[in-house]
Amino acid sequence: MRKYPIGLQDFGEVISGDYLYIDKTEPIFNLISSGKYYFLSRPRRFGKSLLLSTIKQIFKGNTSLFDGLWIHDQWDWRQKHPVIHLKLSSINYQKLGLYAALSKEMDAQAKAQGVVLEEQDLKDKFKELIEKSSVNGNVVILIDEYDKPVIDYLEDLDTAEENRSVFKAFYSVLKDADEYIRLLLITGVSRFTKISIFSDLNNLRDISLAPEFSTLVGITQAQVEENFSAEIAEMKETEPNIVEKIREWYNGYSWNGVDRVYNPFSLLNFMADRTFSNYWFETGTPTFLIKQIREQQDYNFDKIRVGKSTLGKFDIKNLLSIPLLFQTGYLTVKSYDSEFDAYELGYPNKEVEASLLDNLLSAYREVYPADSQEFTYDLVTALRTNNINGMIEQLNVLISTIPYDHWRAESESIFHIILHLAFKRIGMNVHSEVHSAKGRCDILILTNDFIYVLELKLEGSAEAALEQIIHKGYLDAYKADPRKKTAIGINFSSERRAVQDFKVQQL
Repeated sequence: MRKYPIGLQDFGEVISGDYLYIDKTEPIFNLISSGKYYFLSRPRRFGKSLLLSTIKQIFKGNTSLFDGLWIHDQWDWRQKHPVIHLKLSSINYQKLGLYAALSKEMDAQAKAQGVVLEEQDLKDKFKELIEKSSVNGNVVILIDEYDKPVIDYLEDLDTAEENRSVFKAFYSVLKDADEYIRLLLITGVSRFTKISIFSDLNNLRDISLAPEFSTLVGITQAQVEENFSAEIAEMKETEPNIVEKIREWYNGYSWNGVDRVYNPFSLLNFMADRTFSNYWFETGTPTFLIKQIREQQDYNFDKIRVGKSTLGKFDIKNLLSIPLLFQTGYLTVKSYDSEFDAYELGYPNKEVEASLLDNLLSAYREVYPADSQEFTYDLVTALRTNNINGMIEQLNVLISTIPYDHWRAESESIFHIILHLAFKRIGMNVHSEVHSAKGRCDILILTNDFIYVLELKLEGSAEAALEQIIHKGYLDAYKADPRKKTAIGINFSSERRAVQDFKVQQL
């Protein structure tokens, strides 16, 4: 049986253990041959650690590990350099504090380089480590998960700010160390603004959105079909459309709107289990992320248009949903408009969309971290068969489960959000606040056979809601559409936590 490197981050272990390795050495060669100072942001479990480990072995000259790989005959293996490899997720900053943990790590790195440090101050120790290590050649500095000691404390802003300040001083050492450095590569999830941490590193190139490095980590469709051809051939015997199905579930991540890659963690787990599941999402979606979105009343993440500067915003005191979701991998680039330097964002694939929608629906129902899947399945049948009574019944089930102590329905917006997420969660083509010539409808749902328009009221009248749909012509744009059209006015009662009444008219 094939061995899949699930969770493995050490290149030497992957190769010596005869695990599957998807050859990334050509783009790595292009990276380390064409520049010196880099920063790369990618979501968690996307191969950043394995990337740094591979680069480390290249510069240590371990040519035997690269037999059969692209770089083997392209690299001068006599080029050996000392490597300072900082894995910031491994240092004990939770117990010691970041300053003390980094200071201890400097001592460990010095021991690995065979040098003795005399300085006591953290900045001075880092500077001394670089200078003394460079006696054996210019130093390669690889920093993995540089931001983890900050993003781990986003719900404790005092500690997060303290760690950010420690990092700012620590990384400032690199500014004047140019003569000692062969390569500097810093990776992480978040893209803090330069003034936050990297203000002194004005020569650091952020390649997170650079087209030439868009597939540096992640697995392309061609690599899937080449490296998993045996698995695909076997699965095709019972599922002829397996390639399309795998693509729908796990492909779709992009940082330039053109090249798309798979999440390695999800893909490898699927190949091992042969079961479609939410592997990546279940490994650590932070509670603060869901709470942040809920607090900002965000819920609709289809066709989001933003400028490049917005994507790079990460301010621990003023977190915004869109850049946070993009940087953490819940949204990705769908297209790029070079004329306006603007990006369109959306969900990368089925795994992420279904999981995030379910978590958001649970959060708005105030039952997070429980899920909402069991309450949404019957909605599919109701909508596909034009069973309005069944649809209303299921919506009542969703709304009634909100704990009484958490009920804060001051307007129809909470109902609107819950309905939108519920319909979206079950895969419906749903749109909110759709504009027409005379106004905008609350919710529009398109199925293969039916078109629904829903107008929502709180403590009002279902009759008035239905009349609004008719009077303002919310369905006029679909007169020529052969699908059956249904207008539904719904009036909610906050006291009953349910639909008070509803009116339906087939058009």
